[in-house]
Amino acid sequence: MAGLIADPFRAARLVLHLRQEGVTDDGVLQAMETIDRAAFIDDPALSQLAFENAMVPIPCGQIIPRPVTTGQLIQALDLRKGNNSRVLLVGAGSGYTAALLAQLAADVFAIERFNMLTEAIRRRIVDLELSNLAVRSGDGLLGWLERGPYDRILLAGAVKEIPDVLLGQLGKGGVLVAPVATSDGQVLMRLHENGERERLGFRHALPLLREGPSQAL
Repeated sequence: MAGLIADPFRAARLVLHLRQEGVTDDGVLQAMETIDRAAFIDDPALSQLAFENAMVPIPCGQIIPRPVTTGQLIQALDLRKGNNSRVLLVGAGSGYTAALLAQLAADVFAIERFNMLTEAIRRRIVDLELSNLAVRSGDGLLGWLERGPYDRILLAGAVKEIPDVLLGQLGKGGVLVAPVATSDGQVLMRLHENGERERLGFRHALPLLREGPSQAL
């Protein structure tokens, strides 16, 4: 399968760094040890950044977040590998986070506002043989009502307020995780379908998600 980490030394070094940064969930670590971030970087000149704790620019002015940031986001979902969870990802970007989620959840539905990035993700779905991952282009802040309800919803970018329409797509016992911009900086919020809210630590700020599909790319 294309997109697997071929260098066990690099994979082990990545996992060690993630553990040191507080990403300790075994399922998340196994997924990040399996899926090669380099497979989601189009520019060969940037491929060496795949195993560094660095953001990587991708087309359309977007980024692949630092591995520790991605790990924190997914860990906050509290997914258990092998269960029947249905996950909605808002802000698919390169498709790396979606591919990781596909290792942990039964079905993953991802939304990306840029058509160019959406098409690239679809090609990677084929390369990685991820039959449980679907992606579409659109306004992720509106969710994907037709495929809901969801056990987990993850926003891969920050918002000033979490849209009620997304909370309304959570199933019974569901959880939504999102970086939220506050006057004190970004915090990672975990919202439960029953109204419970948790404020989690978050090391690195993410760009704000924008409303609406892109009209240009």
